[in-house]
Amino acid sequence: MLKLTRGLLAIALLALLLAGCAYQPGIVERVTDDDPATLLEQAQQQEPAQAARTRLDAADILARQGQRTQALEIARQIDRSQLAGDPLTRWALLLADLGESEGDPEAVIQATQGLDGLALNRSQTLALREQRGLALLEQGKPFAAARALLLVQAESDDEALNDPIWRALGGVEQRRLAQLGELQGALTRGWVELMETVRSGDGNIDRLFLRLDEWRSRNQRHPAARRLPADLIALRNLRGQEVQHIAVLLPESGPLSRIATAIGEGIRTQHRLSDDASVRLSFIDSTSGNLESLYREAENRGAQVVIGPLSKDRVSELERLNQVPLPTLALNYGKGATNAAEGLFQYGLSAEGEAMQVARRAWDDGHRRAALLVPDNGWGQRVGEAFWDEWRAQGGKVTKAVRYNPGASATESTRRTIAESRPDLLFMLALPDYARQVPPTLDYYGANKLPIYATSHLFSGQLNPRLDSDLNDVMFLDIPWQIPDAAAGGEDALPFASSYRALQKETDPNLFRLSAMGVDAFELARRLPQFQLVPSSELFGATGTLRATPDGRIQRTLPWARFVDGVPQPVLSPGAFGDERTP
Repeated sequence: MLKLTRGLLAIALLALLLAGCAYQPGIVERVTDDDPATLLEQAQQQEPAQAARTRLDAADILARQGQRTQALEIARQIDRSQLAGDPLTRWALLLADLGESEGDPEAVIQATQGLDGLALNRSQTLALREQRGLALLEQGKPFAAARALLLVQAESDDEALNDPIWRALGGVEQRRLAQLGELQGALTRGWVELMETVRSGDGNIDRLFLRLDEWRSRNQRHPAARRLPADLIALRNLRGQEVQHIAVLLPESGPLSRIATAIGEGIRTQHRLSDDASVRLSFIDSTSGNLESLYREAENRGAQVVIGPLSKDRVSELERLNQVPLPTLALNYGKGATNAAEGLFQYGLSAEGEAMQVARRAWDDGHRRAALLVPDNGWGQRVGEAFWDEWRAQGGKVTKAVRYNPGASATESTRRTIAESRPDLLFMLALPDYARQVPPTLDYYGANKLPIYATSHLFSGQLNPRLDSDLNDVMFLDIPWQIPDAAAGGEDALPFASSYRALQKETDPNLFRLSAMGVDAFELARRLPQFQLVPSSELFGATGTLRATPDGRIQRTLPWARFVDGVPQPVLSPGAFGDERTP
């Protein structure tokens, strides 16, 4: 659990003490010697308002006795609607403190909702807002976290908040980042400009710090100008270590050659159009030869970094090593539960990863009962299980899972997903022709208001309003390059826009996502030393916002869109926990 970055909580608690309250470490209006078990028994016999206050006293005593886990459980179960005035303030401060110390960000978020209704002084308000922002960040709500933390920094001018603010802003997609700069004042606009400066960099550390110096000269009084976020400071150590030579291991024949050609075209295009002409590429045919010989060839050519291999089996072979011979960006994910090889990163367009992101989004939107509609094949099984597992981990229930025949009509399979069950959302994995049949079928069976969430596979990438009008109101996620208006506000705002335009004209639409993957593979490879040195590094790329997990697997965060009149339009980020409210 992230901790308060400064002494705000201590100041808040001191204020309570001076007001006649006792805190050590619980937060109460008075110190009582009553036995908490006795108080909890009494609460069962009391009317609701008195019972809530009695349970609050019991939770505080337990906290002061060091039984903080039990205290947290009791405090979380207190009905805040039964508290008012000082008891409500005491409860919020206690629950936020317990949630932070016990690693329960949900409890912190619960405690800090509706702060305007609490009798708080300035120090207490800032402390709770900071705790809320850190909890939202830990819960994967970067937009809401950034807003909360920026409000605290605007009031306090505290440089210690720079690192969590930077982490939060790093998780905000580009379109929302621009919106954030419009919502708040000069402090926020400075942060947004700083993030855009870093995101638009090309991996050259010297050029990046020249641009950072320019930003600092324009924003001399900004907290980040006085002290850059730690992640940016760490990048100074990479000066002189920029990647100048990349070996690309792709098959020129065999079953993966068509995929490899599309990825390779993306790599070549981004290399040709990038600002740094000093980077060299060496393409090595990986069709034959073992991994040892391929790495030997890469080293003989002077490569510093490797892109590839593409085969899942070969990536699995690499991830069982202790260390790869050269820092490597594999173009697939291995079969192992974890990646054990030092220096190995894995990147691909994982449908399973999309399904997990859909599950988290649907949960944040308030849904709890999901029906699944997936193809009856290995792909459908893998992606369906990924959604199922993540959905259950969130606490959701699956009402029905239907596997359909992709070559048949969607009528019967769609009917079965809602028969004798009451889902409040439908997760759909389908290609465009099949997907377009599902909403009209739901309408026919009286389920026209059932929300549908889908992966990127339902959208061909080519605008076809006449056919896609059947998908109206369906929500889906996709790579920024496929939905430029929804993801970034237009083609000009896309990452690597020049490569986008070149590849869009030349590439088979069915392979366009793979070419985008090649663009990001080139940019990730240039940044592998940065990702190794600064684990929180990210790339705002053609295929999403890319970050590495602790074991080197690249995760993509994708923007969302909704079909309106058959055209993908932007949708807001999840509204859970105050994303659309003032923190």
